[in-house]
Order: sequence, then structure tokens, then C-alpha cells
Amino acid sequence: MPLIVFPTSQLLWVRVVALLFTCVAFSVAAHGGSLYGGNADWCIFCWAFSFTCTLLVLLVEQFGLQARIPVSWSNFPITVACYATLLCLSASVMFPVFFLKDQRLSKDVRDHRIASTVFSCLAAVAYMGEVSLSKARPGEVAGYMATAPGLLKVCQTFTACIIFILISDPVSYDRHTALKWCMAVYCICFILSMAVVVLCVGECTGCLPIPFSKFLSAYGLLAVIMYLTATIIWPMFQFEKQYRGTESPKVIAAAVLTALNFLLYLADLAYTARLVFVSG
Repeated sequence: MPLIVFPTSQLLWVRVVALLFTCVAFSVAAHGGSLYGGNADWCIFCWAFSFTCTLLVLLVEQFGLQARIPVSWSNFPITVACYATLLCLSASVMFPVFFLKDQRLSKDVRDHRIASTVFSCLAAVAYMGEVSLSKARPGEVAGYMATAPGLLKVCQTFTACIIFILISDPVSYDRHTALKWCMAVYCICFILSMAVVVLCVGECTGCLPIPFSKFLSAYGLLAVIMYLTATIIWPMFQFEKQYRGTESPKVIAAAVLTALNFLLYLADLAYTARLVFVSG
């Protein structure tokens, strides 16, 4: 009777560990954490989404089904790992802040929540390890998402999603036309960055009417200019009438994340220019 032997590697074991950690995190939280509210749903989603996608990657690779999956397998796994890293990191920060800090809990519930927090942190570390093992090395031929610009695209879209959440509840961008421009900047750059991710994962970069490298360079320059304006305008108009210490924490966080995304786009442009003009 023939035996099925699964090839093992360091990357495989890192994925298995991440799978187990996310499974424990959401299982323990759902079973004995006594959770409720949107923040709890977000944390559970982060762990469950990461677990599901990692399980899919493991099954496809172990059974050799890459050719039957309609995505670029040189781009899909590392994209999943990068998003999972950010999701688990966000859950690792939010979960203890909202469900452990200043909470009067029974010992059993508190232990469950502490366990979920610990395993969420471990899962984030495991996914960081997967990204480190999967990213492109100097001189190595790899998918775009395995390069620094590709990983930065993931960070840009994730940061934009957090900004959307912060400024939409309550709505804080409708008091001035300049703030609406900032919202337009977030939306346009998010859509274009996500389009790049989808085109790369779906192997559709050849569908563009211009060379992909030129599109990346033009879009990168445009995004840097647009985010520079948002980085200046958002705090200027948000804090103008609230300068005496009454600023909303969400508005301040949005200003910080706007500046962070500006730096991510600036780094992306620098890497893209290096890949296109220096390597080319």
C-alpha cells in the first residue's frame, strides 16, 4: 500500500504553528471569553480569517494543487501571510485594551482572555516569520508581492482600512471641503493599491494598457503627493477649533496613521524607482 509522504520545510512548520496559534486564539475566546460587541467580532474575524487562509495555503501546497488554483502562487501565500500578520497584530493590541484592561472578570473568563491574547501575539510572531522566510532575497526571482514594494502595498491598504474605521464612526471628514479631500485621498490610494495587489495575485498585470512598471512609478508618485497633502491638511483643519485638548482620540489616531501611510508610500516609491531604473 503506497504511503503519502508530505515534504517538510521550515516554512511549512512555521505555517503549521501559525495555524495552531490562531485556532487556539479564537477557540478559547469564543468558548470562555464571554465576548460581545463589534471589537470582539473584529478580533475573532482576524484570527478566523488568518486560520482559514493559512489552512487553504497548507492544503494546496501539500496536495500539489497550485496549478489548479486561478491565482499566482508566487504571490498569494506571502500576501496572505502579510495580511495575517497585520490582522493578528491589531487583534493582539485591541483585545487586551478592550477586554482585559480595567475589567472586573471572573478568574475563568480572565484566564481565557489572557490565553487568547498570548496566542494572538504568538500567531503574529509566527506570521512575521513566514513573511521573513517567503520574501524575495537580493538577486532572487520572485513574485512582485514578495518584494518590498509588494509588502508595502499590503501595509498601505491595511492602514487605510484602519483610517476608514476611525473617521467613519463618528463621521469626522464632513465638516470642511478640505477634509473631504483627505477622504478622497484615502479612497483613491486604497483602491489603486488594492488593485495592484489583486492584479498581481490574479496574474492580470498584462491586462493594463501600459507597462506595469510604468504604472507603478506613476501611481507611486501620485500617491506620495496626494498623501503629503492629506498629512498636512487633516491635522490642520481637524485641530483648528479643537486646539485646547479636546481632540478626539480617533481623529488624532487618523492623523498619525495618515503620516504613517505617507511614509509607506514614500518608501514604496523609492523601492519602485530602484527596481525600475536601477535594476532595469
